[in-house]
Amino acid sequence: MIDFDKLSEYKENNRLEAKKAAGGLPNSIWSTYSAFANTDGGVILLGVEENSDKELNIAGLVNPEKMVADFWNTINNRGKVNINILSNDDVKIIDISGKKIIMITVPRAARMESPIYLNNHPDNTYRRSGEGDYRCSKEEFLSMLRDNAVKTQDMLVLENMDNSVFNYDTVKAYRNRLKITRPDHVWEDLPHDEFLYKLGAIGLGENKTRHPTAAGLLMFGNDYEIVREYGNYFLDYQEQFDIDIRWTDRIYSSTGEWSGNICDFYFKVINRLSQTLKVPFKLVGNTRIDDTPVHKAVREAFVNCLVNSDYYGRCGLVVKRKLNEITFENPGGFRVPIDLAISGGVSDPRNSVLMKMFNMLNIGERAGSGIPNIFNVWSKENLGVPRYEETMNYSRTKLTLPIEYASDKSKTSDKRAIKTSDKTELILDFIKKGKKYKTSEIADMIALSPARTRVYLKELVDSGTLKSEGANKSKVYYLSD
Repeated sequence: MIDFDKLSEYKENNRLEAKKAAGGLPNSIWSTYSAFANTDGGVILLGVEENSDKELNIAGLVNPEKMVADFWNTINNRGKVNINILSNDDVKIIDISGKKIIMITVPRAARMESPIYLNNHPDNTYRRSGEGDYRCSKEEFLSMLRDNAVKTQDMLVLENMDNSVFNYDTVKAYRNRLKITRPDHVWEDLPHDEFLYKLGAIGLGENKTRHPTAAGLLMFGNDYEIVREYGNYFLDYQEQFDIDIRWTDRIYSSTGEWSGNICDFYFKVINRLSQTLKVPFKLVGNTRIDDTPVHKAVREAFVNCLVNSDYYGRCGLVVKRKLNEITFENPGGFRVPIDLAISGGVSDPRNSVLMKMFNMLNIGERAGSGIPNIFNVWSKENLGVPRYEETMNYSRTKLTLPIEYASDKSKTSDKRAIKTSDKTELILDFIKKGKKYKTSEIADMIALSPARTRVYLKELVDSGTLKSEGANKSKVYYLSD
């Protein structure tokens, strides 16, 4: 809504454009219409001019009725604009102190309506940045076009591939988790390929033969097979607890040391993220409860990142755990307006089959309540305000979750000291009195390499907290008396 009594206080921005339009309907209105529709919507004011101080002033129009008629004739001409997404109520003539202006309210185009382009050519597709319209790259246009489809991207049946692309160790691990999550499920005893068909990882091609789907390839494939379809595919997790080191630990695809698929990446990374989150001491009966609302919200955010990625997009998917925040960044913009996603009730994943695969393990929320829940948890835990950012010209989405507990704010700011304290506390939480542990067992638990784990174990031995015996691979650690 615009308060026209205070118009001079407004400035052109990402959602407001003013045009003097003294000579009639300006041709530049169409690039602005395309830009607003393909971004977050906006308001176009005709008969309003911007002075040298960037203030807006009413200039007025000589014949606004004719301009409105010209506008409707042109926007409904498919040779000029491919789709008209406006209704009659979106175009109004407003009288302000005897001067008439036209206000055109352009909504954000639904994903099945975009991209909005001009003159029958994709090169004439625009988006809004700041107070200007810019022409979209071919990559941006294709990204919007992929989202336009009724079927989600991961439903595609890859007829140039066969079932040898699957990493069956990943499939077995997924099925074992499903058996725990949903015991006695009707698919439990099916052969692997039949199970994958039921799950949506295998589909029928045009000749009625079975091939991997895009979802199956991404979830269960080997990295070297995935990049045959998705040339820019890359998954990257970085821990950056030490300000003097680019990363203190990292997991990424394309190493050849593990499958590189989405399923294995999720479980490798979520285990590490979970270990870096604080767990208040809480017992239910004699069992300690380690799964807090923050842990659940982080899982939700991670799955949202994975299932909403445009894997054909550039730069890959990146998760970073820093001392006071976690960021999830994925290729692909929002498919619905950000404010609508935050308010909840709308679920429109870019990869619906991937979402189903995670849902089968009771991971992720399909009812549109996942993002609101993340914001609610962060508010209740007083951790700060999550931030969503959408970079239009690269079609990327970034979620930042601040992690700064109230109890941490008075502590030392030495990042390396805090990092060491966190890891040694994890080790001591893990080790039970009377038991002896190998370095590899402890390393798996705290999600670090054995070499870095030995650094923390040496500190604990030097301080007298732990004792060790043996040497090299036979060396074990246990609590001192």
